[in-house]
Amino acid sequence: MAHLCMYIKWFILTQFLLTLVLRTGAKVPAIIVFGDSSVDAGNNNQIPTIARSNFEPYGRDFSGRKATGRFSNGRIATDFVSEAFGLKPTIPAYLDPAYNIADFATGVTFASAGTGYDNATSNVLSVIPIWKELVYYEDYQKRLRAYLGETKANQVISDALYMISMGTNDFLENYYTFPAGRQSQFTVTQYEDFLIGIAGNFIKELYGLGARKISLGGLPPMGCLPLERATNIAGGNQCLESYNNVALEFNGKLKMLATTLNKDLPGLKLVFSNPYYIFTYLIRKPATYGFDVTSMGCCATGMFEMGYSCNRNNLLTCTNADKYVFWDAFHPTQKTNSIISNYLVKTALAGFL
Repeated sequence: MAHLCMYIKWFILTQFLLTLVLRTGAKVPAIIVFGDSSVDAGNNNQIPTIARSNFEPYGRDFSGRKATGRFSNGRIATDFVSEAFGLKPTIPAYLDPAYNIADFATGVTFASAGTGYDNATSNVLSVIPIWKELVYYEDYQKRLRAYLGETKANQVISDALYMISMGTNDFLENYYTFPAGRQSQFTVTQYEDFLIGIAGNFIKELYGLGARKISLGGLPPMGCLPLERATNIAGGNQCLESYNNVALEFNGKLKMLATTLNKDLPGLKLVFSNPYYIFTYLIRKPATYGFDVTSMGCCATGMFEMGYSCNRNNLLTCTNADKYVFWDAFHPTQKTNSIISNYLVKTALAGFL
């Protein structure tokens, strides 16, 4: 009963915020996104990489059952954030030829699945590095000014909410995967600091280009991703707490970075959006939100598959993804994305509404 009351209160508050935005008009005219597969809506479809998801069963619960390149059965977190801010229900990928500057004027994502703060991370799967995402953004600014005019475009650039979501790949796809690479150069603590330096410079560059409202996303409990649990045989396939501890430590440094930059850069409103604890709650108390399965994904066996190994020919894929916290071995379901994004909207992002 207590869990039900909490959920009802959460639902009422979320609906209130949505109503408030729709009545007053959004203070945020656009949402501009940088990051990895957590927020890629299909940019990787347009580059030569195996890090793709533009095929079934990805997107099976998306509008029109379309596999857009989002690593989920449906919408991703930034789509829900956009809707909560009174904007469109999905944010298009900048490289998707189906969209143009008119579509991008109220929201666009430059994210690339498989990327990270570290250029060495983007090299692993030949995806778009963070500096190239910024190059695309500069191109976007030119197109926006040509479309809206200098004054209006500058207003959009200044008032837009910029969302950054990356870092997990730096550890799981890079640091821990290649002992002869970054591991030979840095301790994990030093590597965290190395990434924080890159994140800080990236935000400063965004600020220099006119960004003033920025959400810096934290890491999830990455030791609880199905792939990490499946390979943690010695630990009884439980969450790998050493990885979770790194995520917590790195998140603490991201939060401190936000505090520092808010002091150093006049007019900046930088918030730290932390998905760690709400994500952990879903995994530990799944029944609260109607989930049944937390240790594996819906697609295929749910333990190892993502991307091309998660395909429509696998007969093991579940029929109802809403019962699963994870869609594949690495990424959350649409329902999980909805819950986490709504939590962030009413906490870290509430000041932008």
